[in-house]
Amino acid sequence: MIIVHDSRCTDYSAPGHPERPERITRTVPFLKDRHHDWEWREPRPVDEATLLRAHSGEHIARIREGARDFDADTPAYPNIYEHALRSAGAAIDTAHSALKSQRAFSLMRPPGHHATRDRAMGFCYFSNIAIAALDVLAVAGVADTGPRSTTAATRKIERVAIWDFDAHHGNGTEDIVAHNSQIAFASIHQFPAYPGTGAKSFANIDNYPAAPYTPRAEHVDIAQRALQKLLKFKPDLLLVSAGFDAYSGDPLVQMTLEQEDFATFGEWLRKIDIPVAAILEGGYSDDLPELIDAFLSGWESC
Repeated sequence: MIIVHDSRCTDYSAPGHPERPERITRTVPFLKDRHHDWEWREPRPVDEATLLRAHSGEHIARIREGARDFDADTPAYPNIYEHALRSAGAAIDTAHSALKSQRAFSLMRPPGHHATRDRAMGFCYFSNIAIAALDVLAVAGVADTGPRSTTAATRKIERVAIWDFDAHHGNGTEDIVAHNSQIAFASIHQFPAYPGTGAKSFANIDNYPAAPYTPRAEHVDIAQRALQKLLKFKPDLLLVSAGFDAYSGDPLVQMTLEQEDFATFGEWLRKIDIPVAAILEGGYSDDLPELIDAFLSGWESC
């Protein structure tokens, strides 16, 4: 297992904000203590040309300038542009590692799946997973001519699937990839809940809204059906928005999953015969290190 991580992702915070550095600072030593053989890599930040595949130039400029908070949930932290660049870069690095038959997980913040083409929101500044998907479609299989040509792929990647099991709808991912025939997106999320979207499916977007307190077994079944439908798309790569806030102990939503369910999600990925990369999204309980470990261990187990 490759963990893509940069300790500088914990260098910003706001008092009382649920998307806090401790999500990462508690997880890193937990994973290192349990898995001495896992490889840790630092991500490389993306360049603006890569960002422009997913975001408008005006949006990128607003993040760079950081003149004022983007909304009540999404502050203009000092150096947030650089932090967001590294997080997006980590998503790309996990995707390209997967294309070299390596399991890879991005353990970074800020998360990304609420950031739309033109708006930072919901703790998110750039849409990490959409950026990674579009980068892979643009460059995988192309001759190694640049600093980010990390894949050993010898064929063009033509289809990417995105499986988002975060408890909140991946509205930003949806906004960016909607109607892109090379991408299939599935989001399993609580509804109603923030951001209030994701009630309907359309085109290449499959939304699976689940009511608060949906029984655990039913939630797991929905997640499995969503994944199986994505696999019928016959993707060359599966990207996972791995949010752990559907956990029964999470403070922001009212879902019912337990640690064993995230291990099951990982086991499903292990049995898939295509490249897979996963990127941390939400998860705000004190049990987050154990939840991530259960997911990654299920994915890696022989």
